[in-house]
Amino acid sequence: MAQIDGLPTLSEVIRQHQLSAKKSLGQNFLLDLNLTAKIARQAGDLTGADVLEVGPGPGGLTRGLLAEGARRVLAIEKDARCLPALAEIAEAYPGRLEVINGDALEINPLAHLTAPIRVAANLPYNVGTELLVRWLTPPQWPPFWQSLTLMFQREVAERIVAQPGGKAYGRLAVLSQWRSEARIVMELAPEAFVPAPKVRSAVVHLEALPAPRFPADPAVLNRVVAAAFNQRRKMLRAGLKGLAPDIEDRLLAAGIKPTERAEQVPLEGFCALARTLA
Repeated sequence: MAQIDGLPTLSEVIRQHQLSAKKSLGQNFLLDLNLTAKIARQAGDLTGADVLEVGPGPGGLTRGLLAEGARRVLAIEKDARCLPALAEIAEAYPGRLEVINGDALEINPLAHLTAPIRVAANLPYNVGTELLVRWLTPPQWPPFWQSLTLMFQREVAERIVAQPGGKAYGRLAVLSQWRSEARIVMELAPEAFVPAPKVRSAVVHLEALPAPRFPADPAVLNRVVAAAFNQRRKMLRAGLKGLAPDIEDRLLAAGIKPTERAEQVPLEGFCALARTLA
């Protein structure tokens, strides 16, 4: 499918607007409209939903989201060179695309969005993990978003869905799986991008749960998990001793052996420990 609308191909857009991907912005442009439409479909039913997109670049995924029926798309783009190309998409979809030129880490998108809201993005590599953690740790739950459909390096995607016992299991897995249903829904080869990255990419879909899987204070849980995985080679009684002088007793109260290491503790165990420390 070279066309999903009356606009030029992405290769033509990039050539017309002289858009070379910038490494400093973590850019890798996805040029196949077949793939961008497929990613948009992984976000679920978009009709009647506003969609937040971060780092649209030349607008491949943006076009997929609009073609798949998104009520409105709010696209936050830091690179001003991409704005003319995005303006052409806005003209083709009157009243359905708003573009903000700025840094997604500094912009509050909620003033521009109406619920229900989904997030879909080929995230710039250099801010992807930080944005995900922010979206997973809001002050209130449920969050502003119903779902997150995000592209990461394959290694990061595996860390999000990892289970206890492996090297990939860590803070991202605990935070993601505590309050959402996370799964990898697509994989993409380096050749799908311009320039081709050195690693494979994957799309992760996270569906917000109405309530956390296990009770815990978010700030305490975050602190426990960060401390545990910052020293993941140490036994927990050593790695967590800075959290409480009687940490061994608290670990035992949570049903965790003090001699275990962080990667051996399931999500339920971390939540139980957070409750003993709260």
